[in-house]
Amino acid sequence: MNDKIVMPVWTFGLFIVVMNTTMFNVSIPSIIQDIGVSAVLGSWIVSSYSIGYALSTVIYSRLSDVLPIRRLVAIGLLILGLSSIIGIIATNFETLLLARIAQSAGAGAMAGLGLVLASRYIPYERRGRTISMISAGSAMAFGLGPIVGGLISEYIGWNGLFAVTCIVLILLPILLRLLPKEQPKPFRFDLIGAILTVVNAAALLIAVTQRSVIWLIAGLLSIVAHAWHLKRGKETFINPRLLSKPEYLKLLVVGFSILVMNLGNLFLMPLALANLFHKSPLVIGLLIAPGAVLSAFLTRFFGRWIDQYGNVRFLILGHGLLAAVMILFKEELGASPLVILIGYLFFSPAASATLASLNNETSRILPAELIGSGMGLMQLIQFFGGSLSVAVCGMLLEFHKKYSLMHAYEYVYGVLIAVSIGSLCMLLWYSLSGKRQTQASGGLR
Repeated sequence: MNDKIVMPVWTFGLFIVVMNTTMFNVSIPSIIQDIGVSAVLGSWIVSSYSIGYALSTVIYSRLSDVLPIRRLVAIGLLILGLSSIIGIIATNFETLLLARIAQSAGAGAMAGLGLVLASRYIPYERRGRTISMISAGSAMAFGLGPIVGGLISEYIGWNGLFAVTCIVLILLPILLRLLPKEQPKPFRFDLIGAILTVVNAAALLIAVTQRSVIWLIAGLLSIVAHAWHLKRGKETFINPRLLSKPEYLKLLVVGFSILVMNLGNLFLMPLALANLFHKSPLVIGLLIAPGAVLSAFLTRFFGRWIDQYGNVRFLILGHGLLAAVMILFKEELGASPLVILIGYLFFSPAASATLASLNNETSRILPAELIGSGMGLMQLIQFFGGSLSVAVCGMLLEFHKKYSLMHAYEYVYGVLIAVSIGSLCMLLWYSLSGKRQTQASGGLR
């Protein structure tokens, strides 16, 4: 595989997919007005995509252990492209929601299989550069999504947002020509385990976003059922070998925490710019975009440095920068919009480098037969952390606004700082665990 061609094309496709998660955020008010639904129903246009995207990511990753990546990519991008065409002509809520759910079912292919492809076919000594490129593409998509969404919604209409994701239909034949050919392996697909995984994540996310005790109980019961299934099943969807290794579990905690910090901050910054400084969606996007662009520009250097100096060093350095920026926001957020602009110029590259280092380190400790399931579970945990962070940050903001708006932002950033400290402690424990020599020689056994 010529990764110098394949991975940039893949990163562009992932950029489109990730941007699709943020483009719709700024368009929700106009969608609600146009199709005449409540704000609660309107929120499902975003939530349904987020939940489906997270779950399809781990499903595609797990299937890559036994099915060719080319076949999975073809299925995923066809579903994403065709559902986007439906979205272009959608005129009612039911069709729009169906299009978004179908989009999420296809979008997970790009997110889930990109890291599997890099881990499987790119030598470890230069894998960091590729994973850094993927992470930077995602970071830029998060930053540019609100700008693109605002421009399209204002001048074309919200249906035009679906036209952006139709681009993946152009990328599909290119990727099918370039991707390596693999042979499928005999396997028994654990349908019950896959369903339980979907129920676990969906129930807990809905419980938090809807503040529902009933959904929380359902989620906890489904986790108990899943644990029982893992003990008695063979060839389960979530490989129990992953859950029995302390080093992998520590990295899962770190990955969860990084996305809590990253998406929590991405949720808070636009709100602060709108509520404290009364900036429009377009101006908010323009203030956030430079950090995302800088992160993408620094990709080539991050990858080279990660390959040269190691993952753990960059993880520790990245945690320090993330915490420093959040301390700045906690203390000086209300001073000027420039505080957010300058802070995100450091935060976005630090988040990209930290995430790239984590994914690279995870791929290093995983043997070939666990790459798909291990990387898929890591991404599911990361995305769950991000989704949970947005919901919790929103609730904390709402609760503390009764004191003052600034107090609310200071409190929530204080919580994110605490998460960064806890994640750093877990990372140091991982670094000093004494098992790294064993991991380097044999990985997970």
